[in-house]
Amino acid sequence: MKSGFISIVGRPNVGKSTLINELVNHKVAITSNKVGTTRNNILGIYHEKDIQMIFVDTPGIGKADSKLGEVLNTKAYAALDNDLVLFVIDIASGFGKTDEKILEKLKQNEKDVILVLNKVDKINNMELIKEIDKLKDLHDFLEIVPISSLKGKNVDTLRNVIKKYLKDDVMYFDEDTITNVTERFMSSEIIREKVLMLTRQEVPHAVTVVIEKMEYKKNVVNIMALIVIDRNNLKGIIIGKQGALLKQIGSLAREELEIFFDKKVYLELFVKTVENWRNKTSSLIELGISEIED
Repeated sequence: MKSGFISIVGRPNVGKSTLINELVNHKVAITSNKVGTTRNNILGIYHEKDIQMIFVDTPGIGKADSKLGEVLNTKAYAALDNDLVLFVIDIASGFGKTDEKILEKLKQNEKDVILVLNKVDKINNMELIKEIDKLKDLHDFLEIVPISSLKGKNVDTLRNVIKKYLKDDVMYFDEDTITNVTERFMSSEIIREKVLMLTRQEVPHAVTVVIEKMEYKKNVVNIMALIVIDRNNLKGIIIGKQGALLKQIGSLAREELEIFFDKKVYLELFVKTVENWRNKTSSLIELGISEIED
């Protein structure tokens, strides 16, 4: 038996959440091109005969110019204590200043690091070879693996590389466990993903989703959810003209929730500001960056 915990770190929008979904072969993390999409350290567990890889998806590490940014960075850096780190960079946009800062932190922690060059489908082979030649001297990486998480290219290769560096001989989770998040948490994340997909850039940091009610019946799941925002002027954006955008968010979320539960889903969505929500003592950050339920 070989096993281990593997952290996936990098700056925002390099494809970490898409990668963990590909590595696990299940959707365990929502994806979006908006900064701040991932807010918790989510586990995705890959099982193979005598192999168990526990991947930790982390928030993107970026400029901490807000309370939210500080919390996200703290959560991401906390994951560096794991056995092995996948340092993911967007090879199409190049190795930037934020990447340099993350690498310095990895050097300080003296952890084993595999450099993952994502989005190779956006550059040609000659450009890739030149980039690898430059990057290989920055650190004593265990391996450098070019992939495209969106296309699924070389993800199998990356798994095989990781297997070589697993150090534990413990089966940490049973074979049916693929993530540490609850159905309630995943439901809220699926709804939030659709909000991010359909709204403008200012919305992501200002919204979270709270499941108020989840009722299971034989062939149906009834869900009532609140889209909680921090400013009243966002309410009109999310609801849309004559409620059209909110209906679209609900329709897309319901379709994915029915696949997730493999049941019919009845979904009710409401939009409220955090001040008007029943839990008036909680800030939006406390709601959106809460710990994953046990």
